[in-house]
Amino acid sequence: MRTLAIAAIQTAPIAFDPDATWALYADQVRAVRDTFPHVQLVVVPELMLAAEGSLLQGRDGWMEQTAISIPSPATDRICSLARETGLWLVPGSVYERGLDQQVYNTALAISPQGEIIATYRKIFPWQPYERTTPGNEFVVFDISEIGRVGLAICYDGSFPETARQLAWLGAEVIVQPTLTPTRDRDMEIVCARANAWTNQVYVVNVNAANPAGVGASVIVDPEGTIRQHAGVGEEVLIDILDLDAVTKARAFGTMGLNRPWDQLARHGRDIRLPMYDATIKTPPWHEKLPDCATTSSVDRPSRHRVQHTS
Repeated sequence: MRTLAIAAIQTAPIAFDPDATWALYADQVRAVRDTFPHVQLVVVPELMLAAEGSLLQGRDGWMEQTAISIPSPATDRICSLARETGLWLVPGSVYERGLDQQVYNTALAISPQGEIIATYRKIFPWQPYERTTPGNEFVVFDISEIGRVGLAICYDGSFPETARQLAWLGAEVIVQPTLTPTRDRDMEIVCARANAWTNQVYVVNVNAANPAGVGASVIVDPEGTIRQHAGVGEEVLIDILDLDAVTKARAFGTMGLNRPWDQLARHGRDIRLPMYDATIKTPPWHEKLPDCATTSSVDRPSRHRVQHTS
């Protein structure tokens, strides 16, 4: 059985105080390690370490002021924390200043060895309110002998292309740090369930707690069922994700009925997608599904970044 033990910490930064927020974050990660020693991966909300204020309490120039390079001393201390605790860390996202001097909203995945394994720049910033530059690559990474994880950030989940591309790249879990302080949170949960069900993946959507966000973090399984649902305040969701359930759902259908990936593999090449000027390619992992019709030709991903760890 392939399992991934995850801790989704619904928390909030100390507004406009990155040092105090870092201390809070490090204490929370250590507390999870000490209290739940079986946990392997810890996730916190979007822009946690950037210590943003609430939606109506922004500070001019804060994004530019707190933007960091990757790697940098700021990421070095996250890597040190991962080594110290022996945990996989997805520390929400940070404001990243790229080599092009643009500022991106970037999520990181850091291994227990303290290595930056994956970086993902948010493809769909919450425009017109979010001023970061959009990224252009979907990113997944491997946890050795467990499975493949995809990265998404907040508003990415409102675009079905995100979850579909990550699942096509082989993601069995989508980790989605989020910062939502608005009343549309209920619809984000609808999207999380739909993305999980239509792509047969786990979705771990970790929102910020009050006062930064409205909470309601969720963990959704490949059947589209909510396994965990937080309240408004600070809370930790602990769950053991059975990744073999992803394989089962994809091979035999959600609820034993719906097999969208098999249908796309058989007929996708005949479907024109005018919005993309393309057809549907068979995902590389489809041939490995048990008791499932497969196509004779498999296309490998070419323009999407897949990051691995040994």
